[in-house]
Amino acid sequence: MAEVSAIAISVAKPGCEEKLAEALEGLLAPTHQEEGMLQYEMYRDTQDPRCFVFIERWESRETFDAHCNSAHVRAYLKKVDGWVESNKIHVLTKGR
Repeated sequence: MAEVSAIAISVAKPGCEEKLAEALEGLLAPTHQEEGMLQYEMYRDTQDPRCFVFIERWESRETFDAHCNSAHVRAYLKKVDGWVESNKIHVLTKGR
């Protein structure tokens, strides 16, 4: 199993910044308990406060996929429906 990294970028709709920030912060504790999680950190863009970036490392693509399908991620997606202008996830491996 090869380690994977992910960069997840979410941009809040105008006026939804703080409630999206709170919902995203709610993902931290349960994700840190997940099997295969090596790094899971949330950042906020200093130039655009509507933009949130997660930097993630997972033991394998399988553990990353399990995270994406976890109950807390599904609940988050349902909760923030209508608050997010855009979402983009880049899943990366090292090297070529």
